[in-house]
Amino acid sequence: MQQLMTRWWHYLVAGLIGLAVGGLALGLLSAAMIYPTLPSLEALKDYRPKMPLRIYTEDGTLIGEFGEERRAVVRTQEAPVILRQAILAAEDERFYSHGGIDTLGVLRAALSNLSSGGVREGASTITMQVARNFFLTSERSFRRKINEALLAIKIEHQLSKDEILELYLNHIFLGQRAYGFAAASQIYFGKPLAQITVAEAAMLAGLPKAPSAYNPVVNPSRARARQLYVLGRMRSLGYITEAQHEEARAQRLGVRYSPQAFEVAADHAAEMVRQYMFQRYGEQIYVSGMKVYTTLQAREQRAAVAGVRLGIVEFNRRRGYAGPEGEVRLPEDPKERAKAVEEALADRAESNGLVPAVVLAVEKDAIRARLRNGDEIELGASETKFAARFLSSKAPKGKRLAPGSIIRVVRLAPGQPWQLTYLPEVEAAFVALSPQDGSIRALVGGFDFSRNQYNHVIQAWRQPGSSFKPFVYSAALEKGVTPATVFDDAPLTVDPSETGDRLWEPKNYDGTTEGPMPLRTALAKSKNLVSIRVLQAAGIDFVRQHAAGFGFDANRLPPYLTLALGVNETTPLQMATAYAVFANGGYQVKPYFLLRVTDKDGRVLEDYRGVPVQQGAPRVLDPRNAFIMTSLMQDVIRRGTATPALRLGRGDLAGKTGTTNDQRDAWFAGFNPHRVGVAWVGYDQPRSLGSGETGGGTALPIWVRYMSEALQGVPDAGYPPPEGVLAMKVDPKTGMSTADGGVTEYFYEEFAPGHVEAPSQGFTLFGD
Repeated sequence: MQQLMTRWWHYLVAGLIGLAVGGLALGLLSAAMIYPTLPSLEALKDYRPKMPLRIYTEDGTLIGEFGEERRAVVRTQEAPVILRQAILAAEDERFYSHGGIDTLGVLRAALSNLSSGGVREGASTITMQVARNFFLTSERSFRRKINEALLAIKIEHQLSKDEILELYLNHIFLGQRAYGFAAASQIYFGKPLAQITVAEAAMLAGLPKAPSAYNPVVNPSRARARQLYVLGRMRSLGYITEAQHEEARAQRLGVRYSPQAFEVAADHAAEMVRQYMFQRYGEQIYVSGMKVYTTLQAREQRAAVAGVRLGIVEFNRRRGYAGPEGEVRLPEDPKERAKAVEEALADRAESNGLVPAVVLAVEKDAIRARLRNGDEIELGASETKFAARFLSSKAPKGKRLAPGSIIRVVRLAPGQPWQLTYLPEVEAAFVALSPQDGSIRALVGGFDFSRNQYNHVIQAWRQPGSSFKPFVYSAALEKGVTPATVFDDAPLTVDPSETGDRLWEPKNYDGTTEGPMPLRTALAKSKNLVSIRVLQAAGIDFVRQHAAGFGFDANRLPPYLTLALGVNETTPLQMATAYAVFANGGYQVKPYFLLRVTDKDGRVLEDYRGVPVQQGAPRVLDPRNAFIMTSLMQDVIRRGTATPALRLGRGDLAGKTGTTNDQRDAWFAGFNPHRVGVAWVGYDQPRSLGSGETGGGTALPIWVRYMSEALQGVPDAGYPPPEGVLAMKVDPKTGMSTADGGVTEYFYEEFAPGHVEAPSQGFTLFGD
C-alpha cells in the first residue's frame, strides 16, 4: 500500500513537471511564432507625437494651446528627479533592473490577487505600458498580454532605459486631454514641469493608474488618497525623507479648476493668434508643434486680468448681491457631506477668480463655506450685511442663503479676506500697448473667455462718450483755440439740422451749469455744453478729418454736433491706438500682437516688428498739439473726473473718462510715455449700468490696477515742451496774459494772447 502511494506521488510530480514543461514549450513556441510578427519599433525610435500649437508671451510664458492632444515633449534628464522617483515609486520600482517584465512584481501581484479573491493588483512595468500605449488596444485577453510582454522585451533590447522612460513621460494619457507629464503639470497646476513640488509630483505620478478615477479636478478626494499612497511609497523607498513626506502631505495643492490652465490668463489673445495661424497654415497647426510668441508681457497681462476682476467685483458690490446660484442637500455624516460638496461643485468651473463654494453654516456675523479642494473659509460680518436680503426668512424659495447654498467667493489679493460675489452679467475689456511702437502688452477681451468668447477689445463697437472729447479739443487747437480760451458753460439748444434727428437740448452729466470757464477747466470737468461749443468753433468737417488722422474710422464719425459727446462708435483697441498719438508726441503707430512664429524645433518661420516712432512711424499730429493736449488731460487726473488715479503717486499720467447716455458704457483711456491703457465696462446688449456708474468710478479702477503693476520701476518721465510752445501767465477767468499772479498756460507761439497772428486776444466767450 505504501509503495502504491509513493508511486502515485511520483506520477503526480511527473505529471506536473510534464505540464510545466509542456506549458513552457508551448509558451516558447507561441513566443517564437508571435515575436517575428511584432510591430517594428521605428515609431519609438523616431518618436513624432502630435504636438499642439503653443502660444507664449514675449517673455516665454505659456498662454494658449490648441491641438488634438495637449502635449509638451521633455527629455528624461529635463524632468525633475523628484518626478522620476515618484513615477518609479507608483508604477515600477525595479524599472532600471528588470528586462521589461518584473518577475518579482508578477509573483507579488499573483499572491495579492489570490489572497483577495479577485484582480486587485497588476504587474505592468513602465516598458509594458509603453508597448500597450503605442501598439496595442485596451482589450483584456491572454494573447494581448503575451504580445505586451514580448513587445516589452523587444523594446528593452533596442532602447535604453532613459529612452523608454522618455517615451512614457511624454506619451502617457493623464486626463483632461493631457498627454505626458509636462502637459499635465500645466493643466492641473498651471506651471512648468520644472517648478513642481514633491506633493505635486506625487499627484501627477498617481494619475497613470486611472486618469479618470484619480483626476484631482473631477475626483479630488480619490486623487488625494492616491497621492498619499505614492508619497508613502516614495518614503519607504528612500526617495524622500520623513520631513519631506510630512511637508508634502500638509501642502494644499493649487489645482486648477478652471478651463484656463496656463500660468497667465490670456484666452482672447490666444484665440486671436489661433485664428491668424489657421488662416495662414491651415489644419497642420494643431499637430505640428508650431510656436507663436506674442508681444504680451506676463506680468502686465496678470495685472490686466486682476484689474478686470477688481472692476467687476466692485461693480457687483455696488449693485447688490444677486443670491446663490444653486443648492445641494448636505448629509449629517461628515464624509458624506464632503462627498456631496465635491459632487455639487464638480461641474462648476472657477470664473476669473470667482470660486464656487457650498455654504456649511450661517451665523449672525459669519458664513462658513467649503471650497471644492476641501478648504473651509469664513465670510465675515461685511458679507452677511452684503447678503442680508437673502439671509431673511422672507427670501424667495431657492434664493435664501442657507446651508447647502452654492455661492461664489473671491479673494482680490493674497492675504485679503474672502468676499461673497456672483457671476456677472456685465462685461469688461482692457487693452494696453506701447505708444512707442504699437506692441500690445496686455489684452483682456472679456471677463471670462469660457463664458463669453466675444473679444470686446477688437469686436465691440461702442460709443466712447466723453473719452472722445480730447480729439475734438485737439482739432480746436489747430484752429487757434487755446487752453485759456473761455467758453460759456450755459444751456444750449441745437437745431435738428445739426443733430441729424430732432431738436436737441443737451445737458452736462450732473445737469448743472457753471458759466464761463477756460478750455482746460472744461475738459477736466468734462463739460458737455462746452464740448459742443468747442466743436462748433473748430468746425464739424475739420474735426472729423482731424480725428480720422488718429486712426478712427471716418465712416463711423457722424457729421453732427452730437459727435462732441462721443456718439460715434469705436473699439477699445482703436481708442488705445488713437491715445498713443498723444502719448508719443504725435506719431501714429500700428498695433500688433505677434512677434514671431517658429516650428517645433525653434526655426523662425515668421518675424514681426512694429515701426517705432524713431524709425519711420508717420507723424499725424503737431508735437505742440500732443504736448498741450497731454497737459490738459493731466489735469483730468489732477483735479478732474479721474482723481482716483492720483493714488499711483505719479506726475506723468494723463487721460480722460467717458460715460455714455444712460450710463450704458463706462470708459477710461489713459497713458504716460511708457504705456497707453483703455478700460471699458458695459453690457453686451446695451442697457444702463445703473445710476452713478461712470467712467471714473467703473472703468478707471481697472486702469489703475493695471498701471500700478505695469509702471513699477519705470521712472516718472514728464513731458518737456517742444519747440514752438510758449508758456505764459494768464488770468484763468479771462484768458488774458498777466504779470501779476495768474496761472501758467501753454500756447502755440503764434496763438499766444497778444500775438499778432492770434485769432483772438484776451477774453473770448464762445456762447450762443
